[in-house]
Amino acid sequence: MAENHESDSRKLLRALRQTMAEAEAGQERLDRITRLIAGSMQADVCSIYLFRDAETLELCATEGLKPEAVHQTRLRVGEGLVGRVARFHRPINTDDAPSQHGFRYMPETGEEVLASFLGVPIQRLGETLGVLVVQSKEARIYSEDEVYGLEVVAMVLAEMAELGAFVGEGAALSAPHQRPETFQGGIGQEGAAEGRVWLHEPRVVVTNPVADDPEAEVARLRQAIDELRVSVDELLAVSAGGDAEQLQVLEAYRMFANSKGWMRRMEADIARGLSAEAAVEKEQSTARARMNQVPDPYLRERLHDLDDLSNRLLRILTGQGSETGAEMPDDPILRATNIGPGELLEYGRKLKGVVLEEGSVGSHAAIVARALAIPLIVNAQRITTEALNGDHIMVDGEQGVVHLRPDDSVVSAFRDKIAMQAQAQKRYASIRDKPATTRDGVTVALHMNAGLMADLPSLNGSGAEGVGLYRTELQFLTRAHMPKRSELVEYYARVMNAAAGKRVVFRTLDIGSDKVLPYMKPTDEPNPALGWRAIRVGLDKPGILRMQLQALVRAAEGRPLTVMFPFIAQWDEYRAARAEVDKVIARER
Repeated sequence: MAENHESDSRKLLRALRQTMAEAEAGQERLDRITRLIAGSMQADVCSIYLFRDAETLELCATEGLKPEAVHQTRLRVGEGLVGRVARFHRPINTDDAPSQHGFRYMPETGEEVLASFLGVPIQRLGETLGVLVVQSKEARIYSEDEVYGLEVVAMVLAEMAELGAFVGEGAALSAPHQRPETFQGGIGQEGAAEGRVWLHEPRVVVTNPVADDPEAEVARLRQAIDELRVSVDELLAVSAGGDAEQLQVLEAYRMFANSKGWMRRMEADIARGLSAEAAVEKEQSTARARMNQVPDPYLRERLHDLDDLSNRLLRILTGQGSETGAEMPDDPILRATNIGPGELLEYGRKLKGVVLEEGSVGSHAAIVARALAIPLIVNAQRITTEALNGDHIMVDGEQGVVHLRPDDSVVSAFRDKIAMQAQAQKRYASIRDKPATTRDGVTVALHMNAGLMADLPSLNGSGAEGVGLYRTELQFLTRAHMPKRSELVEYYARVMNAAAGKRVVFRTLDIGSDKVLPYMKPTDEPNPALGWRAIRVGLDKPGILRMQLQALVRAAEGRPLTVMFPFIAQWDEYRAARAEVDKVIARER
């Protein structure tokens, strides 16, 4: 591959595609691939290491080392040069391997002390699946073109692995998306749930990573980019004058969509033999790998924008949209990268639980999940690349753990836990209609919390005497714009009607701190939790408070109305808020 690297690269990729098309066992396919790469790179050794578990790499195929070392030689992540490639997700290229920091000589492989070493990560969408290595006795630094070419080959190997081309015996060659997996995340809402995975955004699978006609692939890519640019411009036109943060994201989309560097890199990948889809995914995988290493939050956000834009471009190229024909299971647990509160509300109580790869415990989605009382796990890393529609999944919202395709022992223990919780619920149900009276004769009224219309049907069955706190901010948080007064009147009237005469305490808008309206500019202050929030926002923006109070009074239509003000810290705040209520009542008479 040292000379005429472009044609050699395409020739090698075509050979890989032919290997993938032929009916042979996964091990035989890997063995043939190492021979092809060693010959193309004019290397004495070519080896493929794949992960057998999260921390261990296993030699799965080699040309030039002892065959008996295959599936016997293993390295921890960070151990030796191979382990360092896996840990840092970037190539190592040296003409004096023994002098490199972290070098480990492995006599069991029968290797001589080979001078040259080039290792590149086999990665897909930012997840490292293994390491591809070429070595030579001759001391040489591989050229930038050769390194780049080997990265392209590694990307194709990653796609082949995703398609199940290397399935064989042993953990390292197990079928993808079949093994039990456990993910640790943050607790957005407590609870336990068992069900089947439902993908909020179906996975895009590249089934044709190699192409024969670079010119045709470049034309397809440019056409898709043009379509992407038009869609971004349309989104910007619709959002003009809207939320500044949303506009900033869309402007970043437009910047990337018009990036000549992005286009140039993808065209270079196509010139080496990749299809348009594979070229996009290679750039996306590189961006995701960077995203995990960049500490600056602004740069991470921009790389996230590029990742999302790549997904849009892949859907245009593959035609794999959101409508896949799959039917939602009876016990769906939603898996998503992230999700907005409005989208989560559309699913409603059909969901048994939610697992997000991103998100935070203070996000709007977490607020809605708490209102719906469905378990939510956030920051479950790698869940989006591993979980498939219909996979068995168990969500432990008390420990922040997700069990994907769990084995029998985990299933048994988890179901025992759910059964114990169900027994506790039965005990609570048996005493719910009894008065909460203390031994000295004082009866305490028990009320429920609510924030959605979906909560109200459970009022009668809960044993509660009313709603002690109705959170009104959810109707503001789940919209892209301020709700109209008439909409609030209709909504609050439905709440009171559903309560059927039982007392409902409406808390006025509680925003600020971690609850920021998408159409209201957040205030930058050192301690937002104790600063400009809740009733202080209402008093500073009396138009919003008056509109909400007017809607409540009109919805009551003469019925008893109870209003709570959030986060009162001083007597003056209560007095000013109460004065607003009195003004509204006087005007509405």
